[in-house]
Amino acid sequence: MSTDLKSKFLEVYDTLKSELINDPAFEFDDDSRQWVEKMLDYNVPGGKLNRGLSVVDSYQLLKGEELTEDEIFLSSALGWCVEWLQAYFLVLDDIMDESHTRRGQPCWFRLPKVGMIAANDGIILRNHIPRILKKHFRGKPYYIDLVDLFNEVEFQTASGQMIDLITTLVGEKDLSKYSLSIHRRIVQYKTAYYSFYLPVACALLMFGEDLEKHVEVKDVLVEMGTYFQVQDDYLDCFGAPEVIGKIGTDIEDFKCSWLVVKALELADQEQSKLLHENYGKKDPASVAKVKELYHTLNLQGVFEDYESKSYEKLITSIEAHPSKAVQAVLKSFLGKIYKRQK
Repeated sequence: MSTDLKSKFLEVYDTLKSELINDPAFEFDDDSRQWVEKMLDYNVPGGKLNRGLSVVDSYQLLKGEELTEDEIFLSSALGWCVEWLQAYFLVLDDIMDESHTRRGQPCWFRLPKVGMIAANDGIILRNHIPRILKKHFRGKPYYIDLVDLFNEVEFQTASGQMIDLITTLVGEKDLSKYSLSIHRRIVQYKTAYYSFYLPVACALLMFGEDLEKHVEVKDVLVEMGTYFQVQDDYLDCFGAPEVIGKIGTDIEDFKCSWLVVKALELADQEQSKLLHENYGKKDPASVAKVKELYHTLNLQGVFEDYESKSYEKLITSIEAHPSKAVQAVLKSFLGKIYKRQK
């Protein structure tokens, strides 16, 4: 992704934001306009923008030649819809998880003037997506498929969040509920669909493709999303906070993390007892005991082994795809996340 395309991408954000804070469907006054603008600037463009940029990236790889200004704008607008969706999830997710930091700054709801207004801000973020789609895509033959795609992926993500929340119910801390299969289900629905499948599906629709003919592409991307989340679980514990931009709290939060699932698989009776007694406790001593056990079980080595095996499996699946352009899209995705540090 050239810096030129990234700066064009960021310009599209300004255009979309300006349209939204002047949306004729609502009578804005200065206060409401300033609130929405501040809320958007704080929550939407602050991340790595990988998901959004990959729509532009993927479309360019599918087209195989220089994009017109209009194509850059439209693929960027779809990319921003993905980023808006992500912002909506994160704002509400942080409230549910009682998180403190996100992308190296306080969570939106933690700001003194915000608090629970953040819940409604999340709803507004969600509602911006159909406004953007309607304004820029209403006349396109794939408009209804786009609306459908965003609705379906949102449903899958919210349902994934639900199984995550009910599996990690703090009132009944039961580690025996955790297994690789439940971890996989949570990850697939909560992360993989919106982070991996959605950006590519947007590019495919814009390119005039029928998504029903690309089930195998969805499967590879969901697989990739699973691998990405395992990396995330790993970095939550072993990554440097100054690099990943947040302080990991999966152990304290009793999260169904790949690490704890693997630890449960590998632990002997004594170690399993230690896990059951210390996992999900807030106090630093308990957390330290869990981390020490992770080291004893050599989870770093187990992860590296998982990483190389996943990579090989993904490459094999990608190279089986008949279209070289689609292969390029999938390989570009994999290249961005393989062995990442943040």
